[in-house]
Amino acid sequence: MKRMLTTLFAVGSTFVAFAQSTDTLPAPAFKLSGSADVYYKYNLNGNYTDNKTSFTNSHNSFELGMVSLKVEHGFKKGSIVADLGFGKRAGEFSYNDLPEASTGLSMAIKQLYVSYELTDKIKVSLGSYATHIGYELVDAYLNRNYSMSYMFSNGPFFSTGVKADIALSSSLSAMVGVFNPTDLKSVTLNSHKYIGAQLGFAPAETPIKLYLNYLEGKDTFGIQNHQVDLVATYQFNKVLGLGYNGTYSTYSDTRDKSAPSGSKNWWGSALYVNCDFTDNFGLTLRGEYFSDKDGLKVFSGVPDGGDVLAGTLSFNYKAGNLTIIPEFRLDKASADIFNKSGGAPYNLTSNVLLAAVYHF
Repeated sequence: MKRMLTTLFAVGSTFVAFAQSTDTLPAPAFKLSGSADVYYKYNLNGNYTDNKTSFTNSHNSFELGMVSLKVEHGFKKGSIVADLGFGKRAGEFSYNDLPEASTGLSMAIKQLYVSYELTDKIKVSLGSYATHIGYELVDAYLNRNYSMSYMFSNGPFFSTGVKADIALSSSLSAMVGVFNPTDLKSVTLNSHKYIGAQLGFAPAETPIKLYLNYLEGKDTFGIQNHQVDLVATYQFNKVLGLGYNGTYSTYSDTRDKSAPSGSKNWWGSALYVNCDFTDNFGLTLRGEYFSDKDGLKVFSGVPDGGDVLAGTLSFNYKAGNLTIIPEFRLDKASADIFNKSGGAPYNLTSNVLLAAVYHF
């Protein structure tokens, strides 16, 4: 028996040694990246209740944004991405997971997914990832404006499910996926699922990029949602670039069968003018129109709904991995959804802000 075990061990050791000597696979790819942001904001109406968008709900206060740590690891055809966020910004991003997160320092899983390349043109991913809808992103260093748009703040933040990214050609890409209802990493109330899709056009020989995005499904309360979103960018030269985002979202209540058919909607449109005068200094002017005539979002307390026009001017000064962002913002609404310092309703608000963003 001992002789048999010794022989089997020797044969096994020889096989392992042979396998190791003939295995020429490259070492696993590993990447660690991260970012952090802090800011100060002053509202010229003298209050923090005027803020109707994400992540900058403060007045006359120095604030911590978010610390992010992102780990990426890949071997052969498989890979994993784990993206963690710490701070109030992370808590607001994962508001369903951390309902009290906006009042303190929180930790959230921003992204966590495993991917596998079925072929050189098809990659399947399972997990939770930032939404494919919209122009702006949750990480401050990836945006040129520090404050967020109304469309970002009212659109989906992330999706959890399975998706397939498909390279149709060198310039044409597609994505299709099945997800939990918007912004939910876990669902226990029902089995409703969302369908998401994207068609991208980004030819290497021209400075234009186009992305047509779609998302639809029922939420956990039986509300049917359809959203169509367009993102376009065009880089004229080293100095001037344009970005555009337009989105249209409808909601239908499927719970009450006796109610008349029909849907409510909100929509928005934003233009981004990006100017980089030097490698270290530039600015971005964002103009946004947000329509909420059915009172689904910002104008939920206004009988006839309304709309808001917002302009944001942000300067970007870069010193290596650090970006300093002085910003001025003016929002004008069709109804009195803001307040003066004494509490009187008002249709106008403005803010000055200074942010510091670092990434590695």
